[in-house]
Amino acid sequence: MTPVSMTPEMMIVFGFLIFVTLLFIFEIVRVDMVGLLMMVMLPLAGVITPAEAISGLSSNAVVSIIAVIIIGEGLDKTGAMNMVARQIIRYAGKSRVRIMALVSGTVAFISGFMQNIGAAALFLPATNRICRQLNVPVSGILMPMGFCAVIGGCLTLVGSSPLILLNDLMASWWENNAAATGGRAFESFSLFSVTPLGLALVVSAVLYFVAFGKYVLPEASVKDEAYCLLNHDLECTYGKEIDSAYELRVPENFVTRRLDELEIRPRFHSTVICIFKQGPSGGIHRIMVPSRSDIVEPGDTVGVISNPDHVHNLAREMEWELCDELNRLGEVLSPDNAGVTEAIITPRSELVGKTLHQVYFRKRYQVNPLAFFRRDAALFEDISETKIQPGDAFLLFGEWEKFHLLQQKKDLAFSEHIKGEIMHPEKAGFAVASLALALVLALGFDVQLSIALLTGAVGMILTRVLTLDEAYRGVDWMTVFLLAGLIPLGLAFERTGAAQYLASFLTQLMQGVLTPFMLFLLIGLLTSFFTLVTSNVGATVLMIPLAMNMAVQVGADPRMIALLVAVAASNTFVLPTHQVNALIMRPGGYNVKDYVRAGAGMTLLFIGVVMAMMVSFYGISA
Repeated sequence: MTPVSMTPEMMIVFGFLIFVTLLFIFEIVRVDMVGLLMMVMLPLAGVITPAEAISGLSSNAVVSIIAVIIIGEGLDKTGAMNMVARQIIRYAGKSRVRIMALVSGTVAFISGFMQNIGAAALFLPATNRICRQLNVPVSGILMPMGFCAVIGGCLTLVGSSPLILLNDLMASWWENNAAATGGRAFESFSLFSVTPLGLALVVSAVLYFVAFGKYVLPEASVKDEAYCLLNHDLECTYGKEIDSAYELRVPENFVTRRLDELEIRPRFHSTVICIFKQGPSGGIHRIMVPSRSDIVEPGDTVGVISNPDHVHNLAREMEWELCDELNRLGEVLSPDNAGVTEAIITPRSELVGKTLHQVYFRKRYQVNPLAFFRRDAALFEDISETKIQPGDAFLLFGEWEKFHLLQQKKDLAFSEHIKGEIMHPEKAGFAVASLALALVLALGFDVQLSIALLTGAVGMILTRVLTLDEAYRGVDWMTVFLLAGLIPLGLAFERTGAAQYLASFLTQLMQGVLTPFMLFLLIGLLTSFFTLVTSNVGATVLMIPLAMNMAVQVGADPRMIALLVAVAASNTFVLPTHQVNALIMRPGGYNVKDYVRAGAGMTLLFIGVVMAMMVSFYGISA
């Protein structure tokens, strides 16, 4: 191999690499600021042109991320991701380990047939919803999901860009090195040639987080925000009378009665917010805003908002069973779906001078009044029969969508920003069709991924699933600028020859002791390093010809070492430089140290599994 000499440009690039690594490790500036610094400093240093420095903003990866986030936002807004989350909860229950394994495995499978960034971005809203609904720290789920999304690209030959390029790069080398192959005809890999290796990697990654997740994932204590209903300000105003939500199961010997006959509010200072009834076909019928005429009968599950003392009195006197956990009420109380807010009666409100009962408040607005505040006092009894005055403040519980609709009526002025948004389940078909269109274009017609996904995103907007403003707000611009700034660094690493210099230096250093096994191990480690500091495509294009040449020299199979390179290009976990790692960084609340702690073990495990599979399944010499 012809030796490569160090040049001043290479030294500058290595200096930038060390500089960026230090910024990541010590968190001197925010990660997206690191990207912006690279876009400015690299062209000023003269190692790339200004056009190349900003080329990351229009790169296939960055445009794909923007488009797929918009698609995910549309699927989330129509409730499509709610259905996905519901199915995962159905099979995983409340076990954090099962949720992690099921989410990670599902995303890994999808990544085998579409770009891993697309699979991760599409599942991000569903994963967030699952974690909030079950009160599970999202930091314990997103990193395993992201790592498995990256690894899932190794399940088929269309799952990641390096594997898509594999056969073409091999064919090109084969054509130019006929003598080295002894005249043997080129044999390409089939779609599922890499599947055994990919499956072993996915299973090992899931087992890694099952066994060591509590040690390598960041510790996160999640406030019980799904069930602690009042923020600090509201708690100071309304006291401890309203504390949490509870489920009570009505026994079979209970005598059916109307809700107003039970006098739950005046007797127990508790508000019934939901009644679950067993349907005739075995399903569950849910009454979200019970009225005084609704009945409670044997077998019902009643959801109430109260405090521990009052709810225990209620359960004891009614002889109802107080449930230890919120099962059916959990989804109702998900912070994504519903919550408590305060509304103030305006002077021009139609409610002034009337009672809540007279205006059929629950039926009309589909929200539950919990208490109201007048003249420095919070009232909890007989609030439905008290005449309303301007300035009265009502504490209300309901679905966020109902509050958004109520805000448009101008009868009430809300004292804080209303969370959530109005869902459009009637447009779920358009959202799913837009996603399907993007996948068909990318997989069926070989349209470039960014264009295919942009087509799906535009479809979301044209069918009015999202407005343009909503689409812009949904994009995580921190992720965009982080990746857009790191792409020029990888470009500089390749253009100046720094990557080739490092590869040739290390291989020459070990030239005398290279066996087939040692060569495969060296190439796997080199590719893993280059994919951290350059693009995975750049690492693949650089390493495949180099590795195949070296394989011939030591008598190894050049096809197998090329496959190793394409797989090892997905071994990128130690830094948030991969698109998927960058995508989940802010939603998961991770920092660079979290990636180093969890990614170091995953990187070594990845190399170990790949080498074991290469020896045991693909037949390289140990």
